[in-house]
Amino acid sequence: MFDVRPVGYLVGLMVTAMGLTMALPLLVDIAEGRDHWPVFAESMIVTCLIGGLVALACKNSVGQGLTIKQAFLLTTLVWVALPLFGALPFMLGETQLSFVDAYFESMSGMTTTGATVIAGLDELSKGLLLWRGILQWLGGLGIVIVALVFLPEMRVGGMQFFRSEGFDTFGKALPRTIDISKGVLNVYLGLTVIFTLSYLALGMGPFDATVHALTTVSTGGFSTSDSSFGAFPGAPQYAAVVFMILASLPFVRMMQGVHGNVRPILHDTQVRTYLRWLIYAFVLVAAYDLIANGRFAEESLRERLFNVVSIFSGTGYGAGDVTAWGNFPFVMLIAVGAIGGCTGSTGCSIKIFRYQLMLRALGQQARRIFNPSSVMVLRHEGRRVEDEVLQSVMLLFTCYILSFGFFSVALELTGLTLLESVTAAWTAIFNVGPAFGETVGPTGSLSAFPAAAKALMILAMLMGRLELLAVIVLVLPAFWRP
Repeated sequence: MFDVRPVGYLVGLMVTAMGLTMALPLLVDIAEGRDHWPVFAESMIVTCLIGGLVALACKNSVGQGLTIKQAFLLTTLVWVALPLFGALPFMLGETQLSFVDAYFESMSGMTTTGATVIAGLDELSKGLLLWRGILQWLGGLGIVIVALVFLPEMRVGGMQFFRSEGFDTFGKALPRTIDISKGVLNVYLGLTVIFTLSYLALGMGPFDATVHALTTVSTGGFSTSDSSFGAFPGAPQYAAVVFMILASLPFVRMMQGVHGNVRPILHDTQVRTYLRWLIYAFVLVAAYDLIANGRFAEESLRERLFNVVSIFSGTGYGAGDVTAWGNFPFVMLIAVGAIGGCTGSTGCSIKIFRYQLMLRALGQQARRIFNPSSVMVLRHEGRRVEDEVLQSVMLLFTCYILSFGFFSVALELTGLTLLESVTAAWTAIFNVGPAFGETVGPTGSLSAFPAAAKALMILAMLMGRLELLAVIVLVLPAFWRP
C-alpha cells in the first residue's frame, strides 16, 4: 500500500512554517496603522493549526525516508498546498478576491511566475505587498532545493546528469540533503541582503527595496507599483539587470564561490552560454531599434537591456511598453522567455543546459550523416552524456512544446484572442510573468480574464515550475499501484 504519511508530515511542517511567516506582513500592517492586520492573524492561525495537525497525524512516519514515488508526490503536493494557504490573505483581505483569483495570485507567487490579477498596487496595504514578495521568495528558495535535491533523484528532464555532484538523498543520506539546503539558504539570504542594501543605496525606499530584493533573487517579478520597475528608472534598473542575471545562475556554483572556489562558475559552459545568448538577444533588439527608428539613446538602450534580461531570466519585471518596439523585438522576447536561465537557479523555463544538450546532439547527428562509420560520444563539460539523460531531456522538451500548444488552444476556447491565449500560455507554462492583448489591463493585470482561463493558467504554472513530468506522472494509474 502506498504510504502517504512521510509526505503528509513534511507538507504539514512546510504549511506550518509558511503560516509563521505571515507574522511579518502582520507586523508591517500594524506599523502602517491600517486595519488589515487581523486578516494575517486569522490566516496565520488557520494555516499553522491545519499544518500542525497534519504533521502530528503523520509524525509516526518520521525516520522512514522517502521513496521515489513519495518524492514525486511531495514535490507536487507542496506546490499545491502552500499556494492554497497563501491565498487566504487575498480572499479575506482588502482585495477580497474570489477563490480562483486568490489561488491564481498565490500560485503565481509561489511558482515565481509573476502574473497578477491585482490592479492598484500603489494603493494596496504594505502587508499584502510584502506577502506577495514573501510568496515569491519562498517559492524561489524551494525550487532551487527541488532542482538540486529532488529532480536528480527523480530523473526528471536530464537532471540525473547532476547526481555526480553528490546529491544522493532519499532514504539514506538525509544529512547530505540538509547540508545542501543550508548552503543554498545561506547564499539565498546573502544575495537577498546584498540586493536590499544596493536598492537602498540607489534611492529606493526601505520597503520598496526589501520587496524588490525578495522578488529579484527569486526571479519572481512581483512589484510594489502598477508600473513595475518603470517606477524606478536609472541606476536601480541597471542594478536589477545584474541581480536578475546573478539569480538565474546555478546556485551550486555560487555555493562553491562562497567557499573560495570561483573557478567552477567562471568555467561553467552553461553560465558562459547563458551570458553569451543574453548579449546576442540584447544586441539584436538594440540593433533593430537603431535601424528601424534611428535611436541610440541611453534611455532606449536601458529599457531594452532591462526587459531582455527580465524576460530571459523569467523575472518578468516591466519597464515600458515592449509591444511598441516592433514585431521582431517582440518575437525575440517570446523566444528568450522559452529558453530561461541556468539549471539549479531560480530562473524559469526549459533552461540553458537542456538546449546545450539538444544542440550538441543535433550537431552530432548531422556529423554522423557524413561519417556513418565513426564512433561519436556526446559530452558536456568533459563528461559523457548517457543516452538516458539525453532521452529525458528530449522528452521534457517535447512535453513543454506540446503543453504550450495545448494550453494556447484551451485558453482561446475560453474566449481569449489569439494573442492573449498564446502569450498567456507562454507566460504560464514557462513561468515568465507578463501576458499581452486587449483584455490585459494597462498595468498588466489579468483580472478581466475568464475564470476558466485563470484556472488553466494555474495548472500551467504548476506544471511549468515543476518541469511537467513531476506532475504528469501522478495521473498515471501505474504510479499508484503497490
